[in-house]
Amino acid sequence: MPEEEPLHEWAARRDRRRAAEREMTGTRRAVPLADGARASHVAPNAPRALMEWDGQTWVTVGVAPNADAAREFLGHVPEPAPESGPDIQPAPPGLGPGRGRHRKH
Repeated sequence: MPEEEPLHEWAARRDRRRAAEREMTGTRRAVPLADGARASHVAPNAPRALMEWDGQTWVTVGVAPNADAAREFLGHVPEPAPESGPDIQPAPPGLGPGRGRHRKH
């Protein structure tokens, strides 16, 4: 029968696991202040509470006027829109003309 793990080793392992979980979930979040669904695409113009993890609890650090401002707080920088020009071809349609073998006759 193996010896039990010493408490200080177990505590160190637990702290490493918790730190890794926090890195995965992040230390910042934006919570919608509107009632109902909480997804960002449901109410993009609703204000959001900006929160940071202080090691023990989530602390409110500000309010963002909309989802775009909240994304900036979270570190998500929007990519610039591609410039339209003669070198950019429109996407081909999903199904071209004709009957095709995959369609019913």
